[in-house]
Amino acid sequence: MWQQVRDYFYQNMDTYLIALKEHIWISIVTLGIAIVIGIPCGYLCVKYPKHQKWINGFFQTLRIIPSLAILILLIPVMGTGMKPAMTALVLLAVPPILMNTVTGLEEVPDFMLETARGIGMTEKQVVRRVCFPLAMPMILTGIKTAFVEIIASATLAAKIGAGGLGGLIFTGLGLNRTDLLLIGGVSVAVVSILAGFLVELLERRIMKYKYIHNKKGVFRY
Repeated sequence: MWQQVRDYFYQNMDTYLIALKEHIWISIVTLGIAIVIGIPCGYLCVKYPKHQKWINGFFQTLRIIPSLAILILLIPVMGTGMKPAMTALVLLAVPPILMNTVTGLEEVPDFMLETARGIGMTEKQVVRRVCFPLAMPMILTGIKTAFVEIIASATLAAKIGAGGLGGLIFTGLGLNRTDLLLIGGVSVAVVSILAGFLVELLERRIMKYKYIHNKKGVFRY
């Protein structure tokens, strides 16, 4: 089997790199769209509590539907390719970002808000300079969760011709080739781990005040 894996990379490296690039591109674009939808919707849920159950319930209901089922339902409307795949992945990724945004904003201490208003900040300044910076750790956790779920679920995109590493997995299943299953599965796992690591680095860069540097390393408090 290991010989087959080596032979595959030797003969099909260009094809593999194209599939890897497609998978990463789909995942990053989908995450960006999910962030643009999830964070504002989370803010609206906190600002207008009466609408929270409707907004949250809408995305949670859509999330219950399996991604493959959504893909199949979208084919008559959008056809095959990137659009239906990314739509299904966005519906999967929005809920964790939305829920963590809501949780992060709701956990901002009232005295911080009162202090900010007391020193003359406008409501927009309070939201921008107090609420979101304090909620950022929870928001980044939601983004990390969504990113990993997107990368794992993006393998289904190959079912409707959107490309990605899923093509290797489905080809391996169809031809009963363990080497292709191994290459595809391990690649998706590695990309997921790297994605989580990159979000951790982003959190460290954004939330520098939460880290202490000393001779023994970096410790969070």
